[in-house]
Amino acid sequence: MSAIPFDDTSAAAATAPRWRWLPAPGTWKYHALLLALGILVLGPLGGLTASYMNFSIGFFVGGQVLAGLLGSTVTYGYGVEGKHGANYIQTAAASVAGMSGMGVLIQAMVWLGLPQPPMWQMVLYMLTIGMFGAGIGMLYTPILVDRMKLVFPSGLAVANILRALTDPVLLRRSVALLGGGVASGLVGGIAAAKVAILGTIELSTSTFGAGMVVGARIGLAAVTGGVIGILLKPYFVSIGWLQPGDPPRKIMFLIALGWIMGAAIVDMTLIFGRAVKRWRETSAAPSAQGEDVAVHGWRRVHTVRLVIWSIAWGAAVVAVGHLVLHQPVLYLVVALFLVCVFALVNGISLGISDSNPISSAFVVSIVILAAIGLKDPTVGLMAGTVLLVSTSVACDMQQDRSTGARLGTNRVMQFRYQAAGIFVGALLAVGFARLFMAAYPVLLLDQTVMTEGQQPAQWNAAMTFKFVGILKSLTDDKPYQRTAIWIGVGTGLLIELVRKVAFTNERWLRYKKTRTGGAVDFVLDSTVLSSPYAMSFGGFVNLATSLWLGAGGVVASLIDARAARRKLRDAPGDAGGLPSDMTGTSLFGGGLIAGDALAALGLGLIALGALVVS
Repeated sequence: MSAIPFDDTSAAAATAPRWRWLPAPGTWKYHALLLALGILVLGPLGGLTASYMNFSIGFFVGGQVLAGLLGSTVTYGYGVEGKHGANYIQTAAASVAGMSGMGVLIQAMVWLGLPQPPMWQMVLYMLTIGMFGAGIGMLYTPILVDRMKLVFPSGLAVANILRALTDPVLLRRSVALLGGGVASGLVGGIAAAKVAILGTIELSTSTFGAGMVVGARIGLAAVTGGVIGILLKPYFVSIGWLQPGDPPRKIMFLIALGWIMGAAIVDMTLIFGRAVKRWRETSAAPSAQGEDVAVHGWRRVHTVRLVIWSIAWGAAVVAVGHLVLHQPVLYLVVALFLVCVFALVNGISLGISDSNPISSAFVVSIVILAAIGLKDPTVGLMAGTVLLVSTSVACDMQQDRSTGARLGTNRVMQFRYQAAGIFVGALLAVGFARLFMAAYPVLLLDQTVMTEGQQPAQWNAAMTFKFVGILKSLTDDKPYQRTAIWIGVGTGLLIELVRKVAFTNERWLRYKKTRTGGAVDFVLDSTVLSSPYAMSFGGFVNLATSLWLGAGGVVASLIDARAARRKLRDAPGDAGGLPSDMTGTSLFGGGLIAGDALAALGLGLIALGALVVS
């Protein structure tokens, strides 16, 4: 995209802002304010949370809801048109946060014993990859958002938040819930580090908060995955897959990866079937589609410019990877082509199920590269980085555009905000990684070789564990590891097939609406026939982490169920309060995550400062 000055004419035509200190819409001061808030305030806050979650748990909750909500507190002054400004803020902030979470790749280098390139080289590499992913994601937007009209549930949630700009009561209540969560997470994070008994029970307010966000069905499924590992450990020891002191996840993570891949085979098959059907249905009325695009100019994208953008940044990825980081051109080029596939596949998955399996894209890419001769873990990590970062950015791009489609926000302008966020996010990804690892030296230790008693309580780093485990298999070939993966693929595929057949049956759907049927459905869905995606989390982390996630999910579900019954009793038919996809428990849980991240960062900086002084 060319560097065209900001000129949001639709915003400029809006009425004057309610608050005098706000700059007029469409001016450079207006965009400077939004950019500063998105990439310098909310983006780093979301990036801090994403980095902390990846280091402590192994997945991160996107910052779209938090950024959209807090951004709207400023753009509320613009009235109804403020939704576009809040969307720009959210786009930039979510881009910063998503990129910041990729710092686990630096941790993977340390675990593998690889020399870390200078900071500027890694920032430059991640920047070029992020910009390439943004171009690919934008190229697929007209297909996934306009033609296929995928839902993108999180994008819908953000759109609902921004639509609520004219409701000050809703806004105040939402901010209060988030603020309460942040305060509680901050206190809990400090207490867990300073109070012995809380450390003994491995209290993690961020993990509890994540459970509140995902709910009981996913939280308990994670507990199920962890319990399976504990029960199977004696058997794994007896056949030589584990040593007596090894943690179950040392082999369970491979089976869990298989669960994801097996379930993905089923889901991707169904998703592509639906995609083809939806494509045919929308193609049946091409004139209406063309008329819609003509009327809504905000939808228009400059395809030729995007192709040039993607080719140029793809060439930059290869140039930096080969000339600066000394990686083979072949694997970098193959990785770029794989991005074009996974950006579409993962985008469809995100649009339908709100799940972006970026770690699966990394693992599958390593398997494909190994099939064409890859043997070096360093090359594998660098090539896998292309998949991980690009796929994450591309799918974020599509999700943000889905929000914009619901609000009528200018896409070209959104793209510029996203590019700015990628630039800052690339800096923070490396910066946060080195900051956390300097403040908490335990993050430098390779957990794939630790015994069960040596595993750190609050730093499971499940995503790094997956990456390092699959990369080590390139040089330390153990046939039973491949067997474990295939066992996982088979069981994951079987479980997902059974779930699809049983849980979508019309008789079952009628039965689950009854009181008894609802309880049976909950038990089966969360334990006996858990989703392989959710269950896999228990294979990547220690059992205590799964238990805290499950506890948060149970507490949130109980509170939500009680609130729903009270609302039905006191005001039947009243849809007041928060939107259905923005519950109070999820907002409070998000605050817990952010508060715990701030506590960890604060304590780490204090410890780091003491070391420097001494």
